[in-house]
Amino acid sequence: MTEPKAGAERKAGTEPRAGAQPRAGAERKAGTEPTEVLGGGGTRPWLGTPRLRTGTPLPLLLPALVGLVFLVLPLLALLVRAPWRSLPDQLTSVAVWQALRLSLITATAATAVALVLGVPLAWLLARARFPGRRLVRALVTLPLVLPPVVGGVALLLALGRNGIVGRWLDSAFGVTLPFTTAGVVVAEAFVAMPFLVISVEGTLRAADPRYEEAAATLGASRFTAFRRVTLPMVAPGVAAGAVLAWARALGEFGATITFAGNFPGRTQTMPLSVYLALQSDPAAAIALSLVLLAVSIAVLAGLRDRWMAVS
Repeated sequence: MTEPKAGAERKAGTEPRAGAQPRAGAERKAGTEPTEVLGGGGTRPWLGTPRLRTGTPLPLLLPALVGLVFLVLPLLALLVRAPWRSLPDQLTSVAVWQALRLSLITATAATAVALVLGVPLAWLLARARFPGRRLVRALVTLPLVLPPVVGGVALLLALGRNGIVGRWLDSAFGVTLPFTTAGVVVAEAFVAMPFLVISVEGTLRAADPRYEEAAATLGASRFTAFRRVTLPMVAPGVAAGAVLAWARALGEFGATITFAGNFPGRTQTMPLSVYLALQSDPAAAIALSLVLLAVSIAVLAGLRDRWMAVS
């Protein structure tokens, strides 16, 4: 009796090819199609992974559009009603340049104060462990939600001539802060420093502390590790916080007018100048507002990689 040839077997289809996949029809005939188990113990054919619809629901789209119009419309109105023809003359006036120069100087000085005091404070909140840390963090962030006028009154009661600390400064050193350019810097630093502290603290928490530990094992002190290792790592966060603090200081109004007053060339910053010009010269007020708007757009453009990144 002769054995059947291998070629005959392949022709007859009695031996599957190596690596061949069974056809979908054969699976269905054999009853091997995928199924899913139901809650009662039964099964049903698997229908695949459900997909979310890409359309935006109308109950969410309409409020979103209204909110967008609500935020953009005032800015468009400012641009539409701007005196473009007389804008160069408005911006080159002596009063505008005095207010702009004073605003830039005081905002930069307030940012420097915020950096010197705020970066160590952010490190303390992010790295140190001490009782009452949550309370300290709440007190640091309080100026964010405190009305600026209330902040100005608090500064006046603390650093004024009859204040808790101001009385001692006046009698011991002859230093008077209210209604001076230095008072403007103090008021702006008071309201702007929390922005820097929050930004730097978040960056410090996200940074890997093992680099500092490695520097400590090599003999570096904690201050050396902070200066040579930590600070370069968190430099982008420090820069972002400094820009936010500078922009906040540039637009400060309530605490400045309460604590430092409104004296042209000495304490009258851009926001105060806009407020006064709106009562007598609306065109000048719009021109000054355009300058502040341009600064805000520049700050937002500079921080677009940090705050506008799409995940």
